[in-house]
Amino acid sequence: MKALVQRVTEASVTIDGEVVAEIAKGYLVLFGVTHGDTEAMADKLASRIVKLRIFEDENGKTNKSIEDVAGSVIVVSQFTLYADTDHGNRPGFSAAARPDLAVPLYERFVADLKAALGPGRVGTGRFGADMKVRLLNDGPFTVELSERS
Repeated sequence: MKALVQRVTEASVTIDGEVVAEIAKGYLVLFGVTHGDTEAMADKLASRIVKLRIFEDENGKTNKSIEDVAGSVIVVSQFTLYADTDHGNRPGFSAAARPDLAVPLYERFVADLKAALGPGRVGTGRFGADMKVRLLNDGPFTVELSERS
């Protein structure tokens, strides 16, 4: 399980011309699932993201979490985090979990974030949809987190 966490000053997700999620300061999280991932891994990864300290404090040190700055989160399912680019010019995606595993784990991960931060502070894209994701990366500051079975 992987999460690519981007610190943003704003972000949004649009599907079929409709903005389905929009935040100001916070994280845009691209979330991917692979074979063998579990609910326990989703729980741990969500907890790590809530506690992740990548916002600056009054001294300019990255010491504050998403909770500390009252930020929001958008989670976007992203099977391409598991792209295999080792051979040839066309990525393979066999390491990405099929929807029957990925959807429940994505929903669990989002529910964990909503439980920790409050439902009004967590938005999502739509699993499997053609999404247009807009963000203003702050820093830029991007961190990859993963959980392994």
